[in-house]
Amino acid sequence: MKRHPKVLHIVESLDRGAVENWLIRMMAHAHAQRVPLDWTFYCQLADIGVQENRVREMGGQIVHSPVPLGRTRAFMSALRAELSRGEYEIMHCHHDLVSSVYLIASTGLPIGRRLVHVHNADENLPTASATKASLLREPIRRICLSADRVIGISNHTLDTFLAGRARRADRDLVHYYGVDPTPFIGPAPNRVAMRRSLSLADDSLILLFGGRITPEKNPVFCVDVLAALAKVEPRAVGVFAGAGSLEEGVRRRASELGVSDRVKMIGWRSDLPSVMRASDWFILPRPEQPLEGFGLAVVEAQLAGLRMLLSLGVPDDPLLSNAAYRRLSLRAGAEAWAEAAVDLMQQSAPCERDTLSALAESPMDMNHALNDLLSLHE
Repeated sequence: MKRHPKVLHIVESLDRGAVENWLIRMMAHAHAQRVPLDWTFYCQLADIGVQENRVREMGGQIVHSPVPLGRTRAFMSALRAELSRGEYEIMHCHHDLVSSVYLIASTGLPIGRRLVHVHNADENLPTASATKASLLREPIRRICLSADRVIGISNHTLDTFLAGRARRADRDLVHYYGVDPTPFIGPAPNRVAMRRSLSLADDSLILLFGGRITPEKNPVFCVDVLAALAKVEPRAVGVFAGAGSLEEGVRRRASELGVSDRVKMIGWRSDLPSVMRASDWFILPRPEQPLEGFGLAVVEAQLAGLRMLLSLGVPDDPLLSNAAYRRLSLRAGAEAWAEAAVDLMQQSAPCERDTLSALAESPMDMNHALNDLLSLHE
């Protein structure tokens, strides 16, 4: 059986983050395929993540940094000690520009390959000072570009990180997240039962927002669209599955527009695939700059058979060949978005067979994604 290299993945924590969920999903797929991985997760946070037991059950190792990232020198010293102790062949960094800290910590150590994985195009730095961030961004970027490979989760994400530089062959690469379609396969959930569980009318048409309820997802605009939609489709309701800093902003806007009775905030749900499959539309009105790094929720919405309302801030990468969607400018206004929602309901929703076929032919197919991920470490 082929031996795979010893890899240290540097992550925030093994909790509910998108990056960590993706890595664990790939690890589980490798485990099911009897592909032996030698992965250790170096967690930036001391908090115990909810998925740590699952990782250990699959043979993964977990190390928590004894000091927080904010104590930068001590953090780098602790990371360097672990890199030396563990004799890792690959260091796979998952924190965009912040990965520069990990690269500096590893200087001079006999590591076979250092990877910087870029998971979003926001280019945020952990400082409250905009001036400091602006001054540091380019020097830090240059450190990151010294890695053996720089990997973006989409074309836009990679090109944004390169900041106008041409891609270097075999060094600057795109790797798409593998998406497991299993939760979206089989008999659909009972639509009426799901609506009753949410205290909605049996014939409600659900406009679903799924994800972090934060400014970069623009959830408040969804309320505007719902209010406009309700004027032409009285069965329309808005369901917000997720949590974040704009929860109260969503409630306040709903009150201002007189649609509070049409808005349901349901928080994070372990049965989100079932909620999605029982919904009618999926909406993501992300601000148009910067673009979404990679819309995993957009892929899942397609697997759920949803019609999608997307802003110009959502790139093409996550769209399957049979997607049913409208992409609109935010400047077009909520009424135009509502009209697009009504128009979408006039066409048939994508069928499961065609969607699974489209996924299988895409780089987001689990087998393809696993092979591609492993090739990054070879």
